[in-house]
Amino acid sequence: MRKGQLLLLLLLFAAGSTTASAKTDPQDEAALRSLMKRWKNVPASWGKSSPCDMPWDGILCDENGRVTSLNLFGMGMGGTLSDDIGSLTELTILDLSSNRDLGGPLPAAIGKLFKLESLALIGCSFSGPVPSELGNLSQLTFFALNSNKLTGSIPPSLGKLSNVTWLDLADNQLTGPLPTSRDNRTGLDQLLNAQHFHFNRNMLEGSIPDSLFSSSMHLKHILFDLNRFTGQIPASIGAIPSLTVLRLNNNGFMGPVPALNNLTNLQVLMLSNNKLSGPIPNLTGMGSLENVDISNNSFDPSNVPSWFSDLKSIMTLTMQSVGLSGQLPQKLFSFPQLQHLVLSDNELNGTLDMGNNMSKHLDLVDIQNNKITSVTVYNSFKNLKLEGNPLCNDSLLSDTSPCMGLQTEAPPQPYQFDVQCAYPFIETIVFRAPSFANVFEYLPELQKNLSKQLNSCTPNWLGLVPYFDEDAYLNVNIKACPVKQKRFNYSQVLNCFNLTRQTYKPPEMYGPYYVNAHPYAFHDKTSRAVLIGIVTGSVLLVVGLTLVVFYAVNQKKRAQRLVSINNPFGDALD
Repeated sequence: MRKGQLLLLLLLFAAGSTTASAKTDPQDEAALRSLMKRWKNVPASWGKSSPCDMPWDGILCDENGRVTSLNLFGMGMGGTLSDDIGSLTELTILDLSSNRDLGGPLPAAIGKLFKLESLALIGCSFSGPVPSELGNLSQLTFFALNSNKLTGSIPPSLGKLSNVTWLDLADNQLTGPLPTSRDNRTGLDQLLNAQHFHFNRNMLEGSIPDSLFSSSMHLKHILFDLNRFTGQIPASIGAIPSLTVLRLNNNGFMGPVPALNNLTNLQVLMLSNNKLSGPIPNLTGMGSLENVDISNNSFDPSNVPSWFSDLKSIMTLTMQSVGLSGQLPQKLFSFPQLQHLVLSDNELNGTLDMGNNMSKHLDLVDIQNNKITSVTVYNSFKNLKLEGNPLCNDSLLSDTSPCMGLQTEAPPQPYQFDVQCAYPFIETIVFRAPSFANVFEYLPELQKNLSKQLNSCTPNWLGLVPYFDEDAYLNVNIKACPVKQKRFNYSQVLNCFNLTRQTYKPPEMYGPYYVNAHPYAFHDKTSRAVLIGIVTGSVLLVVGLTLVVFYAVNQKKRAQRLVSINNPFGDALD
């Protein structure tokens, strides 16, 4: 009985060993090697063995030797993506993000990866149209092709991605209208599980159909800014109660703003730089708003709206050139999170009285080019801008800092998070809709949050350098230094710094983001040449020693044969 049990255990162990060291599926290995021939700067482990036996960096396999994940984020690769990718039919993750020299057309063969759940090709140089075959990826939940050079229109077939939650085509050169099922049988209106529509920074055009949105959707972020949309903002956009960020700025929208009062979870509303008309939007009851910008439109002239006194969560309020008149309520300046108030180029008049209970976070009040005749300030305020108002014509006030565009005191020096090392890894995280304007006030919270995420690779060695770009996107350069080593290796970059698939959750006030890694020198050119020389020399040495041994063995056998020939009776005499 014991012998039988022992035999069974040995068989099970042997079976387990076979599974653990399962060889790479021949089809998958052939596909990877074919892809590798088209790529430059692949990780050093590639090509040295079978992809699953001694796993190549960025490759994960199942127990059957099938490749399930191809993740080469930030490797600095160049080349093109061939149809061979379609042979990796067990892939669930395909992430080639932050390889800016990886380009060419997207192969339609990606549409054969029916088990794919995550497709991330962010920050590359892919060009040409988005293949309609990508609509076949029914298991896909994460779809990100942003920051490439894609052209053409958005294929209606993407409406078949019923499981997708993240849809990002931003920062390309896409044109044409947004497809809906009413016009194309399939369309974006069918994506009821989607939480993110990110189509900003393209050349999309036409009107947005009212049928695109419905109360059945679960959208959190709608980013349509910096396109060429025209027509009216669809009324259906106000029927999505889950919405937290709405950016429609820098388009050509016309007509009145529809009712948005049902969007009680909305935190960021940006409608600036359009051709909107009619009454100023009524934001009554929208107490979650933190950042509002409706500047540079053609609204009807109106008095200061009553909802100014209801913005209890407001951090940034920007309403330049919208025809506002009347006197600002003291309560507006007392909201505890208020940082920036920009109401320049309006018709505000009377006395500016900010009260004696101003927000401790308030660091900018810009009311230039209005009709303010007097000002009452109870406490010293460092950054009040009043140029272009009648009160600045008074000889007593004309030389004061508010009327000359100067701050009354130097701003506090921002807390610096910086690190120094020879080979830091740097990636830029781009926040597309932050609620605040003064990033330095909230930078410590981000630094603490990110350090916790990246602690396993770079404990206490993390620098942050923030800056806003012209489109009100917050860019933060993350600078990380290796610990007890000269450089980060491939595995550390892939496993620690790849945040492209939204594995990192920033503080909510930072809003939606994406990540782009800077090129990284995994090896010195000289050290790589030396390494190649060492490897080549070692190979030649081994070959040389093998030849010497082979020659010695042959010589010994030859000598033995000669002895045997010269003394044929030696054995008999013995």
